[in-house]
Amino acid sequence: MIAGNVGVMSGAILFIQKDLHITEVQQEVLVGCLSIVSLFGSLGGGRTSDAIGRKWTMGFAAIVFQIGAAIMAFAPSFLVLMIGRLFAGVGIGFGVMIAPVYIAEIAPAVARGSLTSFPEIFINIGILLGYVSNYVFSGLSYHINWRIMLGVGILPSVFIAFALFVIPESPRWLVMQNRVDEARTVLLKINEDEAEAHQRLAEIEEAAGVLNADKNNENKEVWREILRPSPSLRRMLITGCGIQSFQQITGIDATVYYSPTIFSDAGIKSDTELLAATVAVGFTKTIFILVAILLIDKVGRKPLLYVSTIGMTICLFILSLSLTLMHGLGLMSPNVGIGIAILAVCGNVAFFSVGIGPVCWVLTSEIYPLRLRAQASALGAVGNRLCSGLIAMSFLSVSRAISVGGTFFLFSVISAVSVMFVYSCVPETKGKSLEEIERLFQNGREWQKGEVELGDVEHLVQDK
Repeated sequence: MIAGNVGVMSGAILFIQKDLHITEVQQEVLVGCLSIVSLFGSLGGGRTSDAIGRKWTMGFAAIVFQIGAAIMAFAPSFLVLMIGRLFAGVGIGFGVMIAPVYIAEIAPAVARGSLTSFPEIFINIGILLGYVSNYVFSGLSYHINWRIMLGVGILPSVFIAFALFVIPESPRWLVMQNRVDEARTVLLKINEDEAEAHQRLAEIEEAAGVLNADKNNENKEVWREILRPSPSLRRMLITGCGIQSFQQITGIDATVYYSPTIFSDAGIKSDTELLAATVAVGFTKTIFILVAILLIDKVGRKPLLYVSTIGMTICLFILSLSLTLMHGLGLMSPNVGIGIAILAVCGNVAFFSVGIGPVCWVLTSEIYPLRLRAQASALGAVGNRLCSGLIAMSFLSVSRAISVGGTFFLFSVISAVSVMFVYSCVPETKGKSLEEIERLFQNGREWQKGEVELGDVEHLVQDK
């Protein structure tokens, strides 16, 4: 859902501006409000998923998003368009919070990283299809083309609705509801070995043992524990909320939403050529998320984060430098500047997709204990959406103040800080059960003793 909407809006905004005659500030609000509003969905997602189940929360998210997409497609004015955007944002907030939690709870430990990364695959495919639809429909009248672009976004959520009648409920949620027999049935279906299924059920029952003791005060106790965390939970929250925030404040949504603006600043003038360049960005993003899926359970989470954050830092700096040399100093020809800008943007989204893009969601879905997982994951998703919205809503204004090149220099500095955050705050969780990961955080920063230096990526990969 979020995928197609992000990809489509990057191009649709060009034609919405012409059709509805919206200002630059209205563009920023229209683009950025989706992420801001989605944090309310993420906040409500934790409690909702604990009440009605993980998979039916995904169904609720799809319905709310469909309503929003339909309103946007038929919007006669900016106000109605914003109302649809708000509905879509709430639906997306529910979806981005609950999908990784569901997959992490149902997946076996050996494949949890790859499976939890699947939402990121569909996000990238959705962005690519959004870019392609922009290009395909750009030849139509600007009174109609953006409506078709936004209306097509309903289709993915329809597929989600049908899938809900096939997929099982989370066994961990079933245990929380004292539906142990149903949980056992699900685990027997998703585990090839019966003994492993019974072992996982025993671990889940042990982890959930305290949940049903006082169910009336459960939500109050959960939030009290999150707001006054123990040392181990504090480490989990720093890791989870930190990686969620860094995923966005390094500027990925600005790159995706405003790629036509970036390429226009680099020298591309035609709307068709701008949208064609964005297709290249979407294609690159999709290819490299597939690479991440293949590597995340083999190489591990942390090596991919190192490669990702370092690579993004370099690409963001190159993009900043090329735009500054071309416009600020006039030391670069337009053709060379356009080529470097396209390569830098594609490189940035490639490094994002191979690491921090999917790994962020994997980590935040697996590091929290069962009794806190939904609510803590929701808190991290709120931070993610808030950072995304702030970046999207301020990009044009900041770029006008310090130039597009200057803005991406700031992103490169933040990305460099994220490298150090990964080193100091993120443990390796590859191949560990959710219960083992919980014990890992209880040992403080002990994990760093078993890890190699930042620069020794090759040995790090072998060690994992």
